[in-house]
Amino acid sequence: MVEKKKYLYGPVPSRRLGRSLGIDVVPFKVCTLDCVYCQLGGTTQKTLRRGDFVPVEAILAELRDKLAEGLEADFITIGGSGEPTLNSRLGELIDGIKKITNIPVAILTNGTLLCKQDVRADCAKADVVLPSLDAGDEQAFQRINRPHPGLSIEELISGLCAFRKEFTGRIWLEVFIIEGFNTDNEQIAKIKSAIGRIRPDKVQLNTAVRPTAEPGIKSLDAKKLQAIAEKLGENCEVIADFALPHQTRQVGDKAEALLSMLKRRPCSLSDICSALGMSRNEALKYIVFLQQHGGLDSERKGGITFFKAN
Repeated sequence: MVEKKKYLYGPVPSRRLGRSLGIDVVPFKVCTLDCVYCQLGGTTQKTLRRGDFVPVEAILAELRDKLAEGLEADFITIGGSGEPTLNSRLGELIDGIKKITNIPVAILTNGTLLCKQDVRADCAKADVVLPSLDAGDEQAFQRINRPHPGLSIEELISGLCAFRKEFTGRIWLEVFIIEGFNTDNEQIAKIKSAIGRIRPDKVQLNTAVRPTAEPGIKSLDAKKLQAIAEKLGENCEVIADFALPHQTRQVGDKAEALLSMLKRRPCSLSDICSALGMSRNEALKYIVFLQQHGGLDSERKGGITFFKAN
């Protein structure tokens, strides 16, 4: 099966961004971190060096085609299979997107390179930046995020603080909560202190609802997450499960769209139905077809089956 779209995927259902059209701008799992909870698996190349990984012109050509097909999306989200700020042409890409559509641009980033002025300048072109902070001290940072040796938790926090001073758009800070890693009172207090320095517009608590890079990563239930959210302050919210109104969406080649989406993130049957406008029976038909042709694996997490591309 030949994919028509090499760099774009979705729109996919996002608990934070609604219907999100994703753009992949780095090769698979090229990242500055190797987080234990990553839904994509372990990092294959851990680096701090930015590079020209993908052709901006080809991405924009795909986006023009998608817009011509009648794209409906709440955000165009730069993220995908690794750390997007490692792409040295990130700012150029955002400029190009804004010339051809008014759909707002979001960046999903771990925030580790915001200590660099050129990265801050590129990210400042976006409408919303969604960085991460999962630890309040170096020990937890090393245990949860397993960073490149050239990174420290203070450098991450300082970079986020510098970006806040320069960026006039919205910062939605994600904190990924893992039972036994960053749930004790001392760690929560340190994270709260860092949040006070960073001053994001929102703090969004997440937990492991999908298969993770390392086994044994435990999620928290809604009640525990809400209790932590209250400790972190009034602008902190628990990210709710995404729910899309029942509508019929037209998708060209749905099997291709499904495979493209599952290469970037594991999805449940409900996720697939929401993203591609399919009934459960129709979605199952494509899932079975791709499984029979060796294209999909499945894994259960929290009593839910998630499908992912091989």
